Amino acid sequence: MMAASVKVIELGFVQEAESWRLRSLQFPSKTGGRPAWLGEAGVPGPEAVQCGLCGKPLAFLLQVYAPCTGSFHRTIFIFCCRDPQCHHGAERRCFKVFRNQLPRKNDTYSYGPPPDSPPPASEDSISFQLKCGLRLCRVCGCLGPKTCSKCHKVNYCSRIHQLMDWKLQHKHLCNESFDAQGVQVAVHGFLFPEYEIVTEPEETDSDDDSTGMELDTLTSEDTSSCIESSLDELKLDENELSAMAKQETKEDKIFNSFKKRISSEPEQVLRYCKGGDPLWLSLQHIPEKDDIPKCACGAKRMFEFQVMPQLLNHLKVDSLEESIDWGILAVYTCAANCNAEKHYVEEFLWKQDVPGNTM
Repeated sequence: MMAASVKVIELGFVQEAESWRLRSLQFPSKTGGRPAWLGEAGVPGPEAVQCGLCGKPLAFLLQVYAPCTGSFHRTIFIFCCRDPQCHHGAERRCFKVFRNQLPRKNDTYSYGPPPDSPPPASEDSISFQLKCGLRLCRVCGCLGPKTCSKCHKVNYCSRIHQLMDWKLQHKHLCNESFDAQGVQVAVHGFLFPEYEIVTEPEETDSDDDSTGMELDTLTSEDTSSCIESSLDELKLDENELSAMAKQETKEDKIFNSFKKRISSEPEQVLRYCKGGDPLWLSLQHIPEKDDIPKCACGAKRMFEFQVMPQLLNHLKVDSLEESIDWGILAVYTCAANCNAEKHYVEEFLWKQDVPGNTM
């Protein structure tokens, strides 16, 4: 799906897709639904896919299929907490990011390209068991080590999801003759709506220098003239007031630059540019180099893609009270693309809020 160029920026958009196109066999990029796991070895367990604040199971947010040099198959997965209380401010412990990759020749997928036609209807049902035998949670699609003690035919990642499924459906069906594959899965309200993510290169005008604008080039010439005329009346220190106005002008310019850059494609939900730079929407809470931790292998991490706030419009998380919210979710991955064939490597996410949004 994604080219690994550091210059070309690819934009992601959501679109409806047939369910079979969003299965693991198709190597999809998608948002919502259950994860389409890539490799079957080292799928993260329940402890790895839980919120760092409330401890509840995380919901699958999206995955990006992004092969690169040395990795024929490669996918980045993002999970997030469904509790709005955990999304206050720039809090990022309510997110988890994992990377997994496989060589072209592997034990799970064909050496050739994936089929371009739907499977028989009998084979297109949701499967909660991987080829290797591992079972998945009936609610969220993550690893499910817990089994119903009565029928032993359904699995869950946690007691929370077991109770959720029991109350909604399983208590009415649980018996020795229960056919887990033959029963339509209940709608638990836990998953985000499912869409395919399709991409296209960003087209920009040659004279559009908004992405190259350095934060430190904005000078005091942008200070409003009304500031000087009101100094005596406000009785504020001139230097202090000028600095405040300069900061405000910088903030406005960054946000206006952001809006201008996305104006030609306002529905974009993702921007992919491995080795490039994020498109920030604010001066506030931009990471320093030391804020991005190294990979467990010791290599530095570099920016790979960002999730845009427009995705929230498709997740149905609006609420009269609190809602899940973000400005930018910037994903950083191992610059050395260290081995992630036998396990899922945890990567790093940085959250930037919308200016002035404190939840």
